[in-house]
Amino acid sequence: MSDENMPSTSSPAPGSAPGPEASPASAPESGGSRAASSCVVGALGCAGVALLGVVVLVGALVWHSWGSTDFPRVAPEEMASRAVERSREAYEVLGFSRTIRPGVADIGVSTQNTLGSEPCHDGGLLGMEDGTVDGAYSMHHSWALDHVTASQAEAGLRRLHRHLKDQGWEITSYREGGPGKDWDLFVQRDDGAERMSFTWYRDREYFTGGASVPCAYDPAWQTGDTGTPGEHLRPPAFPPAR
Repeated sequence: MSDENMPSTSSPAPGSAPGPEASPASAPESGGSRAASSCVVGALGCAGVALLGVVVLVGALVWHSWGSTDFPRVAPEEMASRAVERSREAYEVLGFSRTIRPGVADIGVSTQNTLGSEPCHDGGLLGMEDGTVDGAYSMHHSWALDHVTASQAEAGLRRLHRHLKDQGWEITSYREGGPGKDWDLFVQRDDGAERMSFTWYRDREYFTGGASVPCAYDPAWQTGDTGTPGEHLRPPAFPPAR
């Protein structure tokens, strides 16, 4: 083979322009540096946004937890009266007029007129715990009436359903049982802090109702006290006179 057909391997002469294969060598290096810098900046930006999201979430949880135990200071007797008053209003709208003495002889069978008190809970700093708050309580009133006919119960619950809806209560469940079935009505307001429930059992002609009021701190509670404030209270004859 002649020398003129062999590819040249000699270096370019000094001062001459570089060959076409030399020019792209520096371009990828510059572009790669810019791409790497963009990736770093983007990663830092994403990390900052993620951190901000975590801070906002934790702050919201702490705020919610603090608000969940920000109860008013109210004596159990006053909160018990509020619960009884809620029941009385519903009792009158239902159209019942019999007076129910305090207590219960046979749950699910006899008349009932009782008060109860439940401890209030604290979700902890991040809302993930389930502890009780010393001195905090929630009162509820329960009542029941026997020998309630279908005509009384059905007409009364329809009337009460309309009344509570008009008064701004949220209807969480309402069931018109129909032939052979029970009826019930459940309502709440203030995000569930206050609730009422009503059920009529067709087979027993038995009607139950109840009202619970928001949590409160007992002003008389002292460190070392035990039990739940208001747990020993008894209601008056129901419904109480206006």
